[in-house]
Amino acid sequence: MADGAVTDGSMVTESSMATDAVISGPGAADPVTAGTGAAAADAPAARPGPSGSRRWQVSVVTVTVALITGCVAAALAAIVPARSVIPGIQDAGRLTELALPAVKGLFDLMAAVTIGWLLAAAALAPPQRSGIFDVAGYRAMRAASLAAMVWAAAALALVPLTLSDTLGRPLGQSLDANSVLTALGVLDNMRAPVIAAGVAIVIAIAARIVLRPAWAWLLLVLALLVLIPVALAGHTAQAGDHDYATDSMLYHLGGVSLWVGGLIAFLGLARQRARRLDVIARRYSTLALVAFIAVAASGVINAWIRIPYLADLWTTDYGRMVLAKSTLLIVLGLIGFLHRRRTLPAIGEHGDPRPLVRLAVVEVAIMAVTVGVAAALGRTATPPPSGDALSPIALVLGFDLPGPPTLSNLLLYWRFDLIAGTASIAAAVAYLVGVRRLRRRGDAWPAGRTVAWVLGCLTVLLASSSGLGAYAQAEFSIHMIMHMALAMLAPILLVLGGPVTLILRALPAAGRDDPPGVREAVVALVHSPVTKFLTHPLVVLPLFIASFYVLYFTGLFELMISSHLGHLIMTVHFVVVGYLYYWVIIGVDPAPRRLSSPMKLGVLLAAMPFHAFFGLALMSSHQLVGANFFTELALPWVPDLLADQRLGGGIGWGFTEIPLLIVMIALMLQWSRSDERASRRLDRRAEADRDADLAAYNAMLAAIAERDGRTGE
Repeated sequence: MADGAVTDGSMVTESSMATDAVISGPGAADPVTAGTGAAAADAPAARPGPSGSRRWQVSVVTVTVALITGCVAAALAAIVPARSVIPGIQDAGRLTELALPAVKGLFDLMAAVTIGWLLAAAALAPPQRSGIFDVAGYRAMRAASLAAMVWAAAALALVPLTLSDTLGRPLGQSLDANSVLTALGVLDNMRAPVIAAGVAIVIAIAARIVLRPAWAWLLLVLALLVLIPVALAGHTAQAGDHDYATDSMLYHLGGVSLWVGGLIAFLGLARQRARRLDVIARRYSTLALVAFIAVAASGVINAWIRIPYLADLWTTDYGRMVLAKSTLLIVLGLIGFLHRRRTLPAIGEHGDPRPLVRLAVVEVAIMAVTVGVAAALGRTATPPPSGDALSPIALVLGFDLPGPPTLSNLLLYWRFDLIAGTASIAAAVAYLVGVRRLRRRGDAWPAGRTVAWVLGCLTVLLASSSGLGAYAQAEFSIHMIMHMALAMLAPILLVLGGPVTLILRALPAAGRDDPPGVREAVVALVHSPVTKFLTHPLVVLPLFIASFYVLYFTGLFELMISSHLGHLIMTVHFVVVGYLYYWVIIGVDPAPRRLSSPMKLGVLLAAMPFHAFFGLALMSSHQLVGANFFTELALPWVPDLLADQRLGGGIGWGFTEIPLLIVMIALMLQWSRSDERASRRLDRRAEADRDADLAAYNAMLAAIAERDGRTGE
């Protein structure tokens, strides 16, 4: 994993030098500065490390936060019953009742701390000029490794406690292997901590090996992905509106983890006076603001789903705990406001982090209480439902449909997709802000690119959040329209928008000693080995084509269409793979691989027969795709599922006409402009050297003619 570090010496040597730098304490040498060669020459001077007492104070804060979280969760569990007592049903016992929320709180907290330290190493602590971690980044990775170990232990402890609570048996009777293995096969809330434990162990090991921020980014993404099964295991994912419940829980867990964990990591960086602490503080402040909005909005959505009547907020235990958690979040928001108004300017003007650290310690303590309340809230019995029975369609989809997919229903019935819909709106707004920044600076930006990007975002929004997106989860033919819009129309418009070029022009480069910013991250991603591999014609073309066949002609479609997570994965996959494919062919942004125009045309034409055969195969098939799901759904206006599937095949076969026309026009225009640019370059060179090439060519012809004349004589 540290292959990039080998350029400056062997991995073992760098690891040992970095370890020496951390252990040495104040005045410790930088891992690369201690070495030899060019890396040592241009590396910045090492800053004095934190004293033992400072490191101990940060550790004390972390341990104290963990104790507060566990005690609050256990105390609330002792006060508020998790469920109503049912005569004849055995109770799991007091130990499980108190230990489960306490361990769950520790699990959530240590996940956040791990994510926070990985974030610090990846995006906050400035690396050395050689690209290797500075002392602060290295310490952040060591702290992430320790936090991941505790996270894994808490996850493993959750397994028997969850089984004991689910079966209603004392903890001692829930430790047999057969019961655990059986439960892992059927219970999501058992599988989620096991998955988290496995990933946490990988992070704990890898964080002690890697030495570059790029690998810290990879581990950070891996840690954030673990939140998906955790969100799916929550009780909100099993209720009506489970799509909203799951999506909002993803926002909630991600926001809390980045907010809480990021603050603890920032405290550690502040205590050791990491380089460019003012820049680090501004970045974390922006991240915390976004996380606060995500946590607050997702909390409102979850409460709206789980609480049917307003009076339940103060008449039920669940509602009162929601109010308590909301109050704590408001207090944290006010503290964040004080940070932005007082403590952050103090760092920027005077370089004094002490006011920020003092207020942040209080903030962390309140966060610990909030996490404890949230852990107890996850086990608290929700208010009784309103009594309105769900329709058969709502039982399967999580929401109802207004009737057959008429044009008005497809256009006017909206069920906003919290993931894809929010991403499309955010992408459009960010793009327009970048264009506005360029124009205020006096730089031009082609209006056609702006139109293409906004139309691409609008296509994603309509395909995911309008009636088209809702009906696509229930009818195969409508699903095929959505698939083609996301995989073949939206990516074409998005790549014509040139977002990478806009980012590089609109965002300033990071300072000489600043941590890399968004601009640097985008450049690194574009030129990364993974991107180069995925954009190779022999990779992206089979990937684009195989997406159709593997999804629909295997059992994968049944698995995907029957769950909200599967629907989300399909949406992301369609857009990303389509974007990579059309980026290679007509992308405005510079690609890692430069292909000639004839080769681009060949890559485009090579996919056409496969698309045609795919549509024809569906139209002529006698085997129903996703049979169990569509049969269980039993839409009254779709009496013949096979006919609807054949209609979908016809849509897939005929939909390629419009995208193909757009791509051909764009490719021909780009080809023509490329020839014009080449011609202008030749003209400029001819003017500079006074047609030296032409004169040489004419001289060659004259010599040949003279030789032929002498031969004829």
